[in-house]
Amino acid sequence: MADMKDVKVVVAHHDCATLRVGDVFLKIDADQTRTDVEVEAMAMAPIPTPEVLWRKPPVLALAALPGAPLGRLGEPSTASSAAWAAAGAAVRMLHDAPLPPWPGPSLDELAAHLDSECEWLIANDVLPADLVTRNRQIAEAALRPWTPVFTHGDLQIAHVFIDGDKITGVIDWTEASQGDALFDLAVLTLGHEAHLGDVVAGYGTDVDLDVIRAWWSLRSLLAVRWLVEHGFDPSAPGCEVDVLRSRL
Repeated sequence: MADMKDVKVVVAHHDCATLRVGDVFLKIDADQTRTDVEVEAMAMAPIPTPEVLWRKPPVLALAALPGAPLGRLGEPSTASSAAWAAAGAAVRMLHDAPLPPWPGPSLDELAAHLDSECEWLIANDVLPADLVTRNRQIAEAALRPWTPVFTHGDLQIAHVFIDGDKITGVIDWTEASQGDALFDLAVLTLGHEAHLGDVVAGYGTDVDLDVIRAWWSLRSLLAVRWLVEHGFDPSAPGCEVDVLRSRL
């Protein structure tokens, strides 16, 4: 016990928790279907992912990735333009890969979810009605048919690791599915609009910037209640509520 490493709580809420012990991450999830998706998605992905050290439900042990996150929502990113472009290129590799077996939500499901969240935000005075209504209008542009690709599903910048200008890996694959390519690009650049051009330069063609901006609104509207109910603050500077305000 004398040489046991410190245990750090990375994130914890009533759904799951992630602990770091030295160079090992322990992910504890009551829903093992999410862990099943994560392990299979990492095996399928054509880009670097954490090494699976062992799995003993409900615990999944992953090796730490080298480097540091590309950035964090609500904080300025110190990563270079080349690193952001490398992230875009990595996303393109993922989107060009064979589809995973898990279908994402349909357009009807997304629209219904968006409507219910907007109603909740207004009914509970969480956000001003004009802010919700305007962003709901912007979000409409994302609700159009798309050709499904292999999406990460939660490609926030804290999940993309870099070392200098190179991508060393992508973590947290529990929401991987068939989905809209522009959703991944939107989540990656959420709150970091200044780096959208770098990401698109690395990603290549077939990018509709208006749809990415629509996904910023849609993603933020859908996230607020979940964040509040899980102990996070979507109104922190630079986070989801500021993203919604920036659309006015």
